[in-house]
Amino acid sequence: MAGWTSDSDDSDKFEWDNDGVAEPSSAPAMRNFDSPGPSTLGSNEWINGEVLPTSLIERYVVMGFPKEMVMKSIKEIGHSDADALLELLLTYKALDDDDAGGNNHSTSGCILPVVEDDDDLDFENWDGDDDAGGRESSSDDSGYEDFLREMSERDEKIKSLVNMGFSEDEANEAIIRCGVDADICVLVDSVSASRVAEDCHSRNLSDHQVTDRCFNSFGGRKKARLMEESRKKRKRYGGGGQGNRPSLDGSDEDSMPLPNPMVGFNLPGYSGPSVTRMLSKLDTGPPFFYYENVARAPKGEWAKISRNLFDIQPEFVDSLHLCAAARKRGYIHNLPIENRSPLLPLPPKTIFEAFPHYKKWWPSWDTRTHLNCLQTCVASAKLTDRIQRALVSSSNPPTKSVQKYVMDECKKWNLVWVGKNKVAPLEPDEMEYILGFPRDHTRGVGKTQRYKSLGNSFQVDTVAYHLSVLRRMFPNGVRVLSLFTGIGGGEVALHKLGIHMRVVVSVEIGEASKKIFKSWWDQTQTGTLIEITDVKSLTNDRVASFISQFGGFDLVIGGSPCNNLAGSNRHHRDGLEGKHSALFYDYVRILNFVKSAMGGRRM
Repeated sequence: MAGWTSDSDDSDKFEWDNDGVAEPSSAPAMRNFDSPGPSTLGSNEWINGEVLPTSLIERYVVMGFPKEMVMKSIKEIGHSDADALLELLLTYKALDDDDAGGNNHSTSGCILPVVEDDDDLDFENWDGDDDAGGRESSSDDSGYEDFLREMSERDEKIKSLVNMGFSEDEANEAIIRCGVDADICVLVDSVSASRVAEDCHSRNLSDHQVTDRCFNSFGGRKKARLMEESRKKRKRYGGGGQGNRPSLDGSDEDSMPLPNPMVGFNLPGYSGPSVTRMLSKLDTGPPFFYYENVARAPKGEWAKISRNLFDIQPEFVDSLHLCAAARKRGYIHNLPIENRSPLLPLPPKTIFEAFPHYKKWWPSWDTRTHLNCLQTCVASAKLTDRIQRALVSSSNPPTKSVQKYVMDECKKWNLVWVGKNKVAPLEPDEMEYILGFPRDHTRGVGKTQRYKSLGNSFQVDTVAYHLSVLRRMFPNGVRVLSLFTGIGGGEVALHKLGIHMRVVVSVEIGEASKKIFKSWWDQTQTGTLIEITDVKSLTNDRVASFISQFGGFDLVIGGSPCNNLAGSNRHHRDGLEGKHSALFYDYVRILNFVKSAMGGRRM
């Protein structure tokens, strides 16, 4: 299924702008792989008449700040306050990345010259989805061929970055900063650093006088724009009670407020107020339906989803209340909400409950108890090496600035401690465990595909809690129409609940996901499985034939692709009208036909 604020008091420790597909949405630390390494630094440096040890400058160079930027910052405010120095470096980096103006230095105290208007970088007509590799040169001119080769390489890198959840504008600007020959991991770091530098900068605008001096020399227009973007982010991610919902008639333009804590209508062991939900007789099942997508969709999208699904109120749940990782999702369904029961035994709810062996190397200053949302990609070896070098070059315990740098990266990439000063990403089998899948569920495809399919999946324990009401209602098993099946999170949940699946008509286009699901089905199930690749080929006539063949469906379950809804994909967040997320309307079409054919309500 397509893989989507609630938060306990601890949740603020790992609250980030990511959710959904390939979501490296706000990686923290700023890095410049072209900056000088330790071997290029002299034995000491003179600043303001003071001899500075190499280790002091190297500490920040290892974090990815250019040596010149570090020395300029120390000259500005000294080095006695490490936190203030780091904030100034972040400020300079924010201005550096915001301008994306080249490698020259201004004389105003801020790095890089001003680019008068970001709109000068016109990438609106650049199609990042083009198959650049398929282009052929139409001229024998070597210069033209070189140009085509460069454009092809540029296209491929833009496509890769877009597939990872970044916007085309961000990808293009990263290539301008780093060059078309830059490694993809360098480009990823450049985009991520730019985002977080901006966030860090906006959070500290009023904290340091030097920041104001820098902005005054840089220009009030840039300051106003950064402040406005920060304000919009805070507004977009503001919380609200689950019961405090805007009207669903489209009159409220803002996003449907997300509840805090994000516990849905009820959760096992939760002692909050009970929720009473009234559905009209025509909206109740069977057939039952269950739809999932990312909680943090663009404003107005959940109201639109609800209108298309019988105006039923969404149930927003963060899976951190049920497992060791956050996963903020919205669910619209017509299942009963009383008499739910969790899967037993209960899954581990903290990092150390899930992986006690990591406690040996876990530093006391890493206070995480839960992991962030599990993503479709993981941190690079270069990043983990940089973290190790930063820790080795620092004191014991590390300075506050180094701790902040390391913790930002660990939270962003879900890094765990596997040795002294050594962090690493989760392995696929560890992600399977946290998400509630059986061990080796995704084994048999490449490691990259395993991460991608798991990052897009259901959290099984959460879904099973909602589906548990079907156990008493269908003692002889259920007939399931599974749209956008993915690796079978919904089916695994039904299986773990002990609900026999008499028949499953599965619609899934991804070859790796189909292979994973089919392998699991063959090993565990005795019912009938019918596989369909493209949801567009599931016409109403074909649905009618299945209803006639099997006597109908008891459950229509799915979650349309969230590529155009996920919070990290800002450029392509065109909501339900986006290329991928528009498949939601196929879910609505098919569900309406099933309800109509089985005597239910059709809108």
